[in-house]
Amino acid sequence: MRHLLLALPFALLPLAAAQAHEHGHDHDHHHDSLGAHEHGVASLNVALDGNLLELQLDSPAMNLVGFEHAAKSDADKAKVAAAKRELEQPVSLFALSSGDCKATEVALQSPLFAGKAHDHKHDHHDHKHEGEHSDIHAHYRFECAKANELKQLDLAELFKRFPATEKIQVQLIGPNGQQGAELTAAQPRLSF
Repeated sequence: MRHLLLALPFALLPLAAAQAHEHGHDHDHHHDSLGAHEHGVASLNVALDGNLLELQLDSPAMNLVGFEHAAKSDADKAKVAAAKRELEQPVSLFALSSGDCKATEVALQSPLFAGKAHDHKHDHHDHKHEGEHSDIHAHYRFECAKANELKQLDLAELFKRFPATEKIQVQLIGPNGQQGAELTAAQPRLSF
């Protein structure tokens, strides 16, 4: 069985397989990059330091807007704009009301937000290995006046607004050290 699993990334990435074959140690790296973009799965890094809270959300665009190609039709553009609006309201998205948090920095990045089909193609020309995958990266920094009242991270709202997101893999660094969890709509909370 293990044999079969190892054969899988080779079939998908002939070029990488050839390289991995020559340099055995590279295989893990290619394997990781293959698994990084998984529909339905997003990753969230959270760091709470004093009254500063930082969040970094990485998600395939599919989870948030329902497609990954450059938005050409008005309907697609509307979906991208709507997702962007939601992502620009992180206090409600991450239910950070308890800590009296204000977003001091919101940075969203995605080829979809660039909105230029030409750049999109050009981009893929440079990064062939990414195929047609578009990701959305959102970086947030908050100042929380009552950071000690932040007892948990609650992603229920995020799952509700972006139902195509099935799982969020969270890495949390807080006052009690580091912990990781896989959150779902059924289990959307992680205690600090």
